[in-house]
Amino acid sequence: MAFVDHAADGIAILLWSAGPERPDLLHTPFFFAAAAAAMEMPVEIYFTAGSVRLLQPGVAEGLQAAHHQKDVATAMREAVSHGVRLLACTDALRAHGMDMQGLIPECSGHGGAVQYMARAADLRWRTLVF
Repeated sequence: MAFVDHAADGIAILLWSAGPERPDLLHTPFFFAAAAAAMEMPVEIYFTAGSVRLLQPGVAEGLQAAHHQKDVATAMREAVSHGVRLLACTDALRAHGMDMQGLIPECSGHGGAVQYMARAADLRWRTLVF
């Protein structure tokens, strides 16, 4: 990789406090994810707690921070276009009365506490929490 001498095997991002009620916090995780993916690193974003609602059709489209020109859905799609995987926590889905069948097509599948902690415990991966 041309950007760093000793690249990580991947980046795992946990969306915990950045949810639909705080659109001002939502662009940064997707911008960082897209940047890492553009550097040819595998990137996984784990949607947990209230952030899982961003995976419902129409929710992210209606969210935009005052200082950003793009809505959150566009930021999410751009990250996915660079290869970022969006993963939904099963427990968070259940807590919000949701299931995998009702999620946006960009969602890659399930990914919860066990998967994220496996990434956090792997010294070859880096983790971020938003």
